[in-house]
Amino acid sequence: MKIIAGLGNPGAKYETTRHNAGFLAIDRLVEDWKAKGPARKDQGELYEASVGGERVLLVKPQTYMNNSGRAIGPLFKFFKLTPDDLIVIHDDLDLKPLSLRVKTGGGTGGHNGLKSLDAHLGAGQNGYHRIRVGIGKPGPQDLIPTVDYVLQQFSDSELEKLDPLLDDVARAAEMILRGEIRVAMNKFNTER
Repeated sequence: MKIIAGLGNPGAKYETTRHNAGFLAIDRLVEDWKAKGPARKDQGELYEASVGGERVLLVKPQTYMNNSGRAIGPLFKFFKLTPDDLIVIHDDLDLKPLSLRVKTGGGTGGHNGLKSLDAHLGAGQNGYHRIRVGIGKPGPQDLIPTVDYVLQQFSDSELEKLDPLLDDVARAAEMILRGEIRVAMNKFNTER
């Protein structure tokens, strides 16, 4: 059993915001992998797929971003998983817009969804895999607080560019599921 969790906020008003890159990725995986669902459990929207013979639970926490761990932590513990069994897909302000990076473990980088997740997984459990979707930061000329920036809708042109990036997210997730984390890093952690 593996869990792939996409971080985001529930509700139509947040559907295509920058902060919902993780939810958009889960939607793509559900479609590509013909996942069954949704079901509701432990404050999450759950889908189930089989990928290369591996049972995969796709999770969209319904707790809002800052409390993502409340949905993922209980599932992680119920299935008696290790960090290697968890892939988290999330937006990242520190990456160039619409870029992709893969990593394992590390800090939260100030991301409140990751902070919540780490708190609910427990000490020493932050070595999970991450697929980071770059959303960039507002520039000084933008005159917008970061909290407002991440909750802005992607523009139509950004959504067009996001579509092939979500294909790359799916490929990265498949590589990680096969145990090819280094291959995924080599493929996706280069400037495009």
